[in-house]
Amino acid sequence: MTAVSAAAALPASALAQGIEKKKVTIAVGGKNLFYYLPLTIAEQLGYFKEEGLDVEIVDFAGGSAALRAVVGGSADVVSGAYEHTINLQSKGQMFTAFALQGRAPQIVLAVSTKTMPDYKGLADLKGKKIGVTAPGSSTNMMANFVLAKGGLKPTDVSFIGVGAGKGAISAVQSGQVDAIANLDPVISMLDAQGLLKIVSDTRTLKDTEAVFGGPMPAGCLYAPSAFLQGNPNTAQALATAMVRALKWLQQAGPSDIVKTVPESFLLGDRALYLAAWTKVREAISPDGLIPEAGARTALRTLQAFDKELAGKQIDLSKTYTNEFVRKALARVK
Repeated sequence: MTAVSAAAALPASALAQGIEKKKVTIAVGGKNLFYYLPLTIAEQLGYFKEEGLDVEIVDFAGGSAALRAVVGGSADVVSGAYEHTINLQSKGQMFTAFALQGRAPQIVLAVSTKTMPDYKGLADLKGKKIGVTAPGSSTNMMANFVLAKGGLKPTDVSFIGVGAGKGAISAVQSGQVDAIANLDPVISMLDAQGLLKIVSDTRTLKDTEAVFGGPMPAGCLYAPSAFLQGNPNTAQALATAMVRALKWLQQAGPSDIVKTVPESFLLGDRALYLAAWTKVREAISPDGLIPEAGARTALRTLQAFDKELAGKQIDLSKTYTNEFVRKALARVK
């Protein structure tokens, strides 16, 4: 029996007593985004503490920066895009996703009505500046994929890191970028100001299917495979806290959300924040399980624009596990 299987077989009381690493640092890229809302809920409602953990969440400008923190050893776990586990395996680094937060990426690619009022199609983006949360992040990957559909290579545009909050809004308002790949609430706020023409949208399951041709797993908790093998009870506690947060979100009303998230997440506009929430609500995973078909979609998407990855053999079964979440679902009703 593997370490992962052994953890899944243990009763909850044994897990609480046998947590190998009580202090865990989670790196995230853009914590205020709805993409990471389950993480914030687990933190704000004390679910990590109740599972016996002392969790510190460190926020970075984008997912690629959060990943570097774990690779560099300053964080234990990433809350970020699932597809990073595939990219990492192609470079010989084994990381495993173990709790899904989002079943749709929620990323929107939109052009600026300020700098590109006459936009007609993707070919118009050649030579333009596109704002992403951080270069190499999932926003960058999504933009690459959509551009490839229009016959453009990643090198045909300039990607600029603008973060996932007020900096991203300012970049569009000031005309610093010609297009942006970002998420809510940032996109809804810019759209409400008439500053965007939406090109590609993955905030709903239907739109995600249209863009990627299948289910696309999004935000998740992932960590070095060695961390999960060495700390199965810790991983179980993390997964259980996330499942509790996902279950809470299935029942929560808009006012519950606003009362629970930090005031700064609202970006100064409570009504717009809540309107944005209604657009992305179905993108939140109801159960934390990573679908096998979703892993295949992610690999196919990456191979569409990354020629290096196109020739690599990837073992998708090593990029994720549902064992911790299944154990949590048996306990959390």
